[in-house]
Amino acid sequence: MPEDSAPTADWDDAASEAQDPAETLRPGVMAALLLVLPMYGQIFYYMKGLLPLWALSKAFPLLSLPMAGILLRHPSMPMYRQVILTFCWLMLAPSILAIHYFHQDFFVGLGAQVKLLPMLYYFSFLGLLLYLQPNLHEIASAFIISALATYAVLLVLWALVPESAYVGSYSSGQTPMFTSDNRGHRIHMPMYFGIIAIFYFFRRFQRSGHVGWLLGAIAGFVMTLGLVKTRAMVVGIVGVVIVRGFLGASKAQRFLLALTAPAAVIGMFSFGYLKSMFSTEAGSGLDVRWKTLARATSFLGTDSVRWIFGVGTISPTNTDSLFSYFDHFFFLGDITWLGVVFEFGIVGAILFVLYDLRGMLFYQTELKTRLDSDFLGSLADYLFYVLVISQLYPPTLTPGETAVILAIFTYVWQWLKQYDAEQASAL
Repeated sequence: MPEDSAPTADWDDAASEAQDPAETLRPGVMAALLLVLPMYGQIFYYMKGLLPLWALSKAFPLLSLPMAGILLRHPSMPMYRQVILTFCWLMLAPSILAIHYFHQDFFVGLGAQVKLLPMLYYFSFLGLLLYLQPNLHEIASAFIISALATYAVLLVLWALVPESAYVGSYSSGQTPMFTSDNRGHRIHMPMYFGIIAIFYFFRRFQRSGHVGWLLGAIAGFVMTLGLVKTRAMVVGIVGVVIVRGFLGASKAQRFLLALTAPAAVIGMFSFGYLKSMFSTEAGSGLDVRWKTLARATSFLGTDSVRWIFGVGTISPTNTDSLFSYFDHFFFLGDITWLGVVFEFGIVGAILFVLYDLRGMLFYQTELKTRLDSDFLGSLADYLFYVLVISQLYPPTLTPGETAVILAIFTYVWQWLKQYDAEQASAL
């Protein structure tokens, strides 16, 4: 892109960070972003122990939806048709199919798809951005501040929460914030912003070579590894950083990575709680997942219609449940992609994949060529991370995370389009 047509420095987070923060960060905009980001990031979505915040988080997709009205003044936004189609299909198709397969009422069946409502964040968060008009440095700063707050809270909880607060056993479907199992004491902290920060710090290190950025990424990873202890997170972070390391490295660095990365990964997964990923012992839960997999496959059978379109599920609001229907602990999340196919079919599984792939491709083709931002790159890394961990953590659980990233990409695209129009009119 010619230098005279490049966006202003306010929109390049790498350039903006070299300026006086007081000149680039507006207090009102920052306060608004920091106030709503925990809701848009689904931080409290599964924290039933914090009942008021949990209830607000569950209702927030609908409470925030009026902000989407601002989009009526911007009818040509990209990706919105795909998001609408994906949301409508995934909400309606399994609810209709469950009428036939599980004999439940359509409106009761919709209750099973409440988990998909955060996909609407694409519209409401995009509307909020169009209203606030933050620059990219402000958006990036809000994300990084949220990440630092996440790690600060994590450390405080680790230091102050007494031993007695860690629960060793709990009822199915309930996950306390503090648990103790074969991995030791764990803090179930949502790490959306924290993981994005790790990818951002690593990108800044690759660009600048400053060791401080690398130490920041390592510190975030160590806290995630040692305190949160979610295997899917660790696998996803390592996978994305290795791929990103290869893509951003010189030829000599790539050769060194090719020699050391396999040994490092094997070594990491050969000790501690990570090696339990490959355990076949009863305590690992493999037997429960295997029974769920076998019964789900048996229920789908050889009927191609069931495999293609799915069979839906039983709503938690129903007096019946999948547990009683299959006479077994039956969590679709335990069997990840087969669980997605069971509920939404192969068509639904493809829609979920395209939901993240579209964002990655949009960044690569529409944004990166115009604005080489480390923050935008870290958001694209997170979309890749979602696909990496989907073998262990199904994409149905936190679809709002992707929706927020797609909204930011669309907002930046809209700003670039507006900038081009202003430049053209000035000629």
